[in-house]
Amino acid sequence: MIKILTDSAADFEQEEADKLNLSFLPIMIRFGEEEYADGVNLSHREFFEKLIESDTLPQTSQINEYRFAERFAELTSDGSEVLAVLLSSRLSGTYYCAVNAAKAFGGKVRVVDSLNACIGEQILVRYALQLREKGALLNEIAEALEQKKSSIQLLAVLDTLTYLKKGGRISAMAAMAGELLSIKPVISVTDGEVKLVGKAIGSKKSNNLLTQLIEKCGGIDFSLPYMLGYSGLSDAFLQKYVRDSERLFAGYADSLPSCLIGSTIGTHVGPNAIAVAFFAK
Repeated sequence: MIKILTDSAADFEQEEADKLNLSFLPIMIRFGEEEYADGVNLSHREFFEKLIESDTLPQTSQINEYRFAERFAELTSDGSEVLAVLLSSRLSGTYYCAVNAAKAFGGKVRVVDSLNACIGEQILVRYALQLREKGALLNEIAEALEQKKSSIQLLAVLDTLTYLKKGGRISAMAAMAGELLSIKPVISVTDGEVKLVGKAIGSKKSNNLLTQLIEKCGGIDFSLPYMLGYSGLSDAFLQKYVRDSERLFAGYADSLPSCLIGSTIGTHVGPNAIAVAFFAK
């Protein structure tokens, strides 16, 4: 049997992971003196409720080698093999902790660096689940993920610059100027890192820019997993984007999968961001 493991940076919550027969390790997140297991005893919605109320950003801690070793031992105890698909090594040391822990299991554990995060990581995990369902072997799944992960595109439009300022990603002056001009940045995960790929004034222009960037990538391969994401307490901005970008989703708009973004990216983008992750054609 092959068991697939991921971390909470992929924006699954424990309940959904259980339904998918997916093993799940939460990243720990701390608000002041209170620590939570992301997606386990702190839902994504509860995370944003706390984020909006908090004056400072929460702190997250990577999954350490001991926790991986413990979980790998548990998952392989019945003779199973394990495939771990994890947060980009360029955003966290989590991947390297897993690689070190896997060395003790004699090839029964394979670790894949998604070079992504959030729903970009999630669709790679979903691809792995599909391959497992088709009966692929451990090394076949791992190699397929290595080949396909470079075609994943994750693009997001931010509604506010406040959280980038809080996290020290931009200066207070730049944030204030951006808010006054209603600048909406568009970001991507490129080569495993979060990068600014465009800026637009106002929501309508930023949505148009997002659509243009998706088309520039070659469009969405609907034969492979894809996912829409939103942050905050409402998906209203995402639903408006889907309506405004109907041509992108022709034939699929009635059944587009979407999820609430979790803490790993949500901490930095804040509420009311929208995101699209897909394998480019």
